[in-house]
Amino acid sequence: MARKCVVCGKGVQTGHKVSHSNIKTKRTWVPNIQKVKVMVKGSPKKVYVCTRCLKGHKVQRAI
Repeated sequence: MARKCVVCGKGVQTGHKVSHSNIKTKRTWVPNIQKVKVMVKGSPKKVYVCTRCLKGHKVQRAI
């Protein structure tokens, strides 16, 4: 599954998990990406959109 939103471009981020004793290990944060049917240039298409863009009405869902 693609891990990038087609609207805002949000994708996987990397960083460190820091323990109480300050030991750092690598980890990733994965955004909540959903495959939804949206209207793209007047025709319905299935694309990957993050839930933040869905809640913010940045895309028009197709029926």
